[in-house]
Amino acid sequence: MSLTTTIIMLVCGWLAVAAAMLWGVLRITRRHHHPSIQPAKPVKTEKPSGRTVTAH
Repeated sequence: MSLTTTIIMLVCGWLAVAAAMLWGVLRITRRHHHPSIQPAKPVKTEKPSGRTVTAH
């Protein structure tokens, strides 16, 4: 095997390992991501002054 082929295979192997590591890190971060957006709290409305109906 020539020197050029050896260097090209070394670089291709390094790129393959780097891509696999990046894919794994992105997969882990997507799985363990907790959204920081909290749902909006409902607005409290004033209770009506009259009594509510309990029977129909």
